[in-house]
Amino acid sequence: MGTINGRDFIERLDKLENEIWFDGEKIKGKISEHPAFKGILRSKASLYDLQNDPVLKDQMTYFLPERGEYVGLSYLQPKTKGDLWERRRMMEHWARSTHGLMGRSPDYMNTAVMSLATSSSLLKGRESCFPENIQSLYERAIEQDLSFTHTFIAPQVNRSQDYLGSSEEPISAKVIDRNKEGIVIKGARLLATQGGLTDEVLVISAPRLFSDMDEAFAFSIPSNTKGLKFICRQSFVGGESSFNHPLSSRYEEIDSVVVFDNVLVPWDRVFFYDNVEVAADFMNTSSFYPFAYHQVITRQIVKAEFILGVAELLVETINVSEYQHIQEKLSEIIIGLETLKALLEKSENDAEIDEFGCMRPSMIPLQVASNLSPRIFPRFSEIIQLIGASGMVSLPTEKDFSSDIRADLDKYLQGANTNAEDRVKIFRLAWDLTMSSFGTRQTHYERYFFGDPVRLSNVLYKKYLKDKHVENISKLLNLKY
Repeated sequence: MGTINGRDFIERLDKLENEIWFDGEKIKGKISEHPAFKGILRSKASLYDLQNDPVLKDQMTYFLPERGEYVGLSYLQPKTKGDLWERRRMMEHWARSTHGLMGRSPDYMNTAVMSLATSSSLLKGRESCFPENIQSLYERAIEQDLSFTHTFIAPQVNRSQDYLGSSEEPISAKVIDRNKEGIVIKGARLLATQGGLTDEVLVISAPRLFSDMDEAFAFSIPSNTKGLKFICRQSFVGGESSFNHPLSSRYEEIDSVVVFDNVLVPWDRVFFYDNVEVAADFMNTSSFYPFAYHQVITRQIVKAEFILGVAELLVETINVSEYQHIQEKLSEIIIGLETLKALLEKSENDAEIDEFGCMRPSMIPLQVASNLSPRIFPRFSEIIQLIGASGMVSLPTEKDFSSDIRADLDKYLQGANTNAEDRVKIFRLAWDLTMSSFGTRQTHYERYFFGDPVRLSNVLYKKYLKDKHVENISKLLNLKY
């Protein structure tokens, strides 16, 4: 089959009839027509259409001779730096189509599946491990152009350092049975973005201290597997009007809790189980993080460009560019943007062939970028708010401009160089980006995308090579130790 188009994606998803709970009710009928989901699904469908755009096809896909068809370039295992650059160009096209606001565009999880497949040999010969199943998933994903969500996080019942998470009934998802058909999972996992809105869900035990081996597993199963349910949070779609809600009407990616109610995971879907050592080291030793970070930083650069454009448009609309504090704020966004771009390019320039034969981006620049992102994106949102000031809250709606008060709006809400309607469109965009429920979720999402920012700093400190710098100082001071 190779690449699918947007219509194929929507039709396939509707047929799955995944068990999705929203606002206390189980979703019935076509998920693509539900008010909370249709905006994001249309936007995602447009990304699949982009793969088939004749103008972009050579930049979005690559030809597999053994299959005799074109497949998504997000599945390409890079062997050269040129391959890395081609992957980035593909990711930039998808990111620019959604202004970097879709954290779970298809290339993110496609990249994850690709990276796990390149590293599957790490599981060879290890107890209760099935590397061939990862390869099968990768091949199936390429053939059908599957969509994925993932869930790695255990429920936040008690986050104290000495809490082991034991209970009579499983809270964090764990293996409760092993039989001839597979393993049986009961419990929950958190934060599956677009949970229920994809073909499959990838579940991997995150590196942590396990209380027992029952929580050490990894697998991928169809989203309509019996006993699997997705409990969604409140929707942040403000409404269908692209005038009133220019971003949330298109890009609201709902998050969900994934509940496993005695879910049978067939053996041919299991990557590993009952192996605490593998659960603790597989993700860190695989190529998952370098390639995932490469995709995420690429998207965040496009998002920073979008934020800069919004900020400058606000400045021009109310004519405040002459103020030094405004110039300083815009420069702050520029510095963050250009720093991310430099770090991404350094990761590609310093890329090396890894033990699996893949051209792996250098991790240190990506780790630096991942430490920078949680700091700059909340600040970017604040800058937008500070520039817009009171103009961010006095915003009429689309219907107001079709009412008897239109003349008042035209007179009192015009901008320095724009009419009132265009000025309101610009400010509503800024509001939806930074102050609506959608916008504040975007800020929080980037703050924690890579995990706890403090732990990210800890990892960077431990991984960064500091010895040679200490040695130089020791020589200067003629130290004896």
